Amino acid sequence: MATRLRVAFAVGSLLMILMIIVYWDDVGGFALNPLQDPVVPGPGTNASSRHEGAQVGGLRPDGSRAVGRSGTPSAESREQRERKRRIRDVCSGEDYPDFPGRTRDVDQIPLRELDHLIVDDRHQIIYCYVPKVACTNWKRVMLVLSQSLVSSSSGEPYTDPETIPPDLVHNSSLYFTFAKFFSHYGALSRHMMALKLKHYTKFLFVRDPFVRLISAFRNKFERPNEFFYRHFGAAILRRYANLSGSVPDTAAEAFAVGLKPTFRQFVSYLLDPELDRTDLSNEHWQQVYRLCHPCQVHYDFIGQLENLESDAEQLLNLLQVDRLIRFPSGARNRTSASWVGDWFKQIPPAMRRDLYRLYRPDFQLFGYPEPAGLLQRDT
Repeated sequence: MATRLRVAFAVGSLLMILMIIVYWDDVGGFALNPLQDPVVPGPGTNASSRHEGAQVGGLRPDGSRAVGRSGTPSAESREQRERKRRIRDVCSGEDYPDFPGRTRDVDQIPLRELDHLIVDDRHQIIYCYVPKVACTNWKRVMLVLSQSLVSSSSGEPYTDPETIPPDLVHNSSLYFTFAKFFSHYGALSRHMMALKLKHYTKFLFVRDPFVRLISAFRNKFERPNEFFYRHFGAAILRRYANLSGSVPDTAAEAFAVGLKPTFRQFVSYLLDPELDRTDLSNEHWQQVYRLCHPCQVHYDFIGQLENLESDAEQLLNLLQVDRLIRFPSGARNRTSASWVGDWFKQIPPAMRRDLYRLYRPDFQLFGYPEPAGLLQRDT
């Protein structure tokens, strides 16, 4: 009898928990924040500003759309409406070529493929970071908002994004992503993901795909980088450089003798049909649609690196944190779109067209025009 009572109690408790979750799903408000401690006030943060931050994210606790300080629906600027409409059109597949994963449901995406979606429960924000699209500075912003990183010198959470050391920004243990949901929510991980996708404000920033690709190449292969040399650079040299001898073991040794992959060799590597595509899926040149799943995740704000300053200002206003934080100043050595023609001079037209087909979904989803002249001529 006692055993039956315990079993009945356990089943009843489980049903009660599920009913509570369903209830909160219906009313649009919940606070299941597994990684976050109570807010620790930082310098310059007062009670009223913390209360303001508690309701940011573009959505109020009752699920209604927040309104920007201008008095108009801040998520629905004309440009944002156009960007979101274009994504819907491309994802519909009616007038655009198909691409992998377009039609699958978000529940069909393995959690490990959602590791670029960073969740800030305190402010009800989800940010999908795209490498080579100002992600270092946006990660700094997320760390400040979540107060998840404490300064070793002050003992307080960082309050200024620009003061966070670069070597700490890309520490994945600092961020709560969808890939970590199962370890925190177990069997409820998919349901919790659906709740947050429904109620949180979701944003990403994108960039011209070819410019982003050039930027990734410059950053990872034009300067000594041991990780990228060992995992990619050495393989590119062995396969495409037509070397008579062996490839140096380290990036330092290779650069010492003037040996490094060329951009054409890098493009050959990306297009090689004999290679397993999974071997090429480094986040720095992986397509944005594979990193952020815009056909499954309905983003509230799509920023562009080409308009970083104005888009960042608009986004922080939408999130109602513009009085708490400012976006860090950008890099001065940013790869320019005007360089694309020079970089592609060494790439034959047929390879350019193949490369465009590889990144065509990103061009179309995010409104970047097809580089028709680049695809048709030799220079």
